[in-house]
Amino acid sequence: MLRWLIVLIVILPALEIGLFVWVGGEIGPWWVVLLIIFTGIVGAWLARQQGLDTFRRAQQSMGQGIFPEEQIFDGICVLIGGLLLLSPGFITDTVGLLLLIPITRRPFKASFQALARKWTKKGTYITFRRF
Repeated sequence: MLRWLIVLIVILPALEIGLFVWVGGEIGPWWVVLLIIFTGIVGAWLARQQGLDTFRRAQQSMGQGIFPEEQIFDGICVLIGGLLLLSPGFITDTVGLLLLIPITRRPFKASFQALARKWTKKGTYITFRRF
């Protein structure tokens, strides 16, 4: 886990800066700024839409007496995708948008579910139910 944190803190910003410089050299710095603003606006709209949709589906599931497991993991993906879109960069924006689009979210959601199961079995993450 620490390795991934080091990657996120050190390597990812370096890659983002390199990509900014390269794209800025190809299309111009003002277009890069406009792209960052555009992806932020589209991402905020998509995060709001998907978040509300996930919330509604969770409410429907709970209204039927079904635990909203799928919606919880959808919500986690939407939250992480929205946070990634807050940080400027083409790599983080791409991953954030992939997390917000329902079709491309499925592999991420499956990975998060597998990670939660692994943590639960290992004892790192404990689930409980209040009666």
